[in-house]
Amino acid sequence: MPVKILYFAWVREKIGKAEEILDLPANVTTVAELMVWLKGRGPEYAEAFAQGDVIRVALDRNHVKSTAPLSGAREIAFFPPVTGG
Repeated sequence: MPVKILYFAWVREKIGKAEEILDLPANVTTVAELMVWLKGRGPEYAEAFAQGDVIRVALDRNHVKSTAPLSGAREIAFFPPVTGG
């Protein structure tokens, strides 16, 4: 099933797009596996997800950890941590 992937802030800038719709492979079942798979899509993705441990993720607008399962998710958003001052 197609999933909408959203990219925000510097993740979007490095990838060069704000969103895309992808069919994920059956073996990609968690957020962490998705980030590894996305890294393999090209150098821009590899650069964007090089520091995957700092990237925050939301599945269907709910913040989750990298161990969260993707099953049933229709929208996955990636964004860097917010800083303020």
